[in-house]
Amino acid sequence: MRNAGFGALAGLAGGVVFGGVMVRIGFLPTVAAIVRTDSPVVGFAVHLLIAAIVGGLFGLLVARQRELLFWGLAYGVLWWFLGPLTLLPLLLGKPVAWDVAAAQALVPSLLGHLAYGAVTAAVLALMAPGERRIGPGILVRAVVAGLVVAPVLGLGWNGLIVGVLLGASYAVVFGDPGEGGGPALVRGAAFGFAWWVLAAVTVAPLLAGRGLQWTPGAVRTAVVSLPGFLLVGAGTALLTGWLGGLSRAVFSDDVRHALEGRLAGGRVISVWHGVLAGLAGGAFFTGVMVAVGFLPTVATLVGSRSAAVGLVIHLLISQVVGVTYAVFFRRRSFDPASGIGWGVSYGFLWWVLGNLTLLPVLLGDAPRWSASALAGSFPSLVGHLAYGAVLGLVYQRLEERVGPWHRSRSEAAAARAVARHEQTLGAAPALWSLTACVALLIPILVS
Repeated sequence: MRNAGFGALAGLAGGVVFGGVMVRIGFLPTVAAIVRTDSPVVGFAVHLLIAAIVGGLFGLLVARQRELLFWGLAYGVLWWFLGPLTLLPLLLGKPVAWDVAAAQALVPSLLGHLAYGAVTAAVLALMAPGERRIGPGILVRAVVAGLVVAPVLGLGWNGLIVGVLLGASYAVVFGDPGEGGGPALVRGAAFGFAWWVLAAVTVAPLLAGRGLQWTPGAVRTAVVSLPGFLLVGAGTALLTGWLGGLSRAVFSDDVRHALEGRLAGGRVISVWHGVLAGLAGGAFFTGVMVAVGFLPTVATLVGSRSAAVGLVIHLLISQVVGVTYAVFFRRRSFDPASGIGWGVSYGFLWWVLGNLTLLPVLLGDAPRWSASALAGSFPSLVGHLAYGAVLGLVYQRLEERVGPWHRSRSEAAAARAVARHEQTLGAAPALWSLTACVALLIPILVS
């Protein structure tokens, strides 16, 4: 009950913020209609009651979880589906409309639910026992990483400011997770999405004097910067981890971790696992590419228009991506569910990096980040998610077959493997959930 009480208080805080948004978009009378009135005051009271109940449930659900920010954002999206799209119409005696048009009309409510989830998670984290100290080292590394990757946004000096703020906030929120490159990429991309909602969708219009622009049209306009924020978040997290590893390698006298990493062995075998898993995922992805007629476009990378050449290039790229997956996620998948979770998240990231960014650049064009380009690339998104699921699952099964995660050559390495297992059980599901939510929201944001 203590967790539920804390969650209810945090939910009230989130409800106050969300209520302010509902006042601006004129949604409170609709909420008040639940109790057969149209009074905004009554609507606000009903809204706060619902916010407290939903917050109490959140407190119970995340009592033993980590990464509350990501759980809060995913929880907000879930309640957007359950609330305005489902339960509210039913309570008002109206039919449920689960289509893109109805969801797009409720985009302001979606952003309000994201704000509710973020605030609720932040307040709940502040009420949690214990104190985490942020060292100056991680703060400097994260800020430097944000500065290095910020030019991807293409915003000039404003982009550098965003990079500094994103990097600093990353250090404050997460500290030094001490995780591998793969989890850092997924964490950073999810954090980049949160920053897109905050900076591009919310703060930028306010600073321009246009007020809060949470309309479907304004959000569709802001979508052009979403891929950039995802890539900057992922790059910041990855580079922060690399700089931390470099710092430890230079200044630490304890080399046992590096030596045991080598003794764990299997790096060459892991690469071959990545090749096989990437080939399996690529073969699965081929069906989507044939259906949409995309193989000739892939073939243009080598100056051809042949579908057969495109298939060969596609499978080669699939294997290269599989190798990078093996490098980033080696010994990070502990069961089929975690393999699929990491794989789907990595597939989504490669949709942004590969299909929307690198492919057009390699063909001599600009990155295809516009709303219309994202809408047209939705079949490719589905294919990348399927590719990632097969990649992650096959890689996990191959890795488990050769060297189960719980079998190591030393007590220290075994202890670290158990720690990674606990970290995945506590943190990774939030990242997988939010990545899946973002992928599901793409058609709604760009239509």
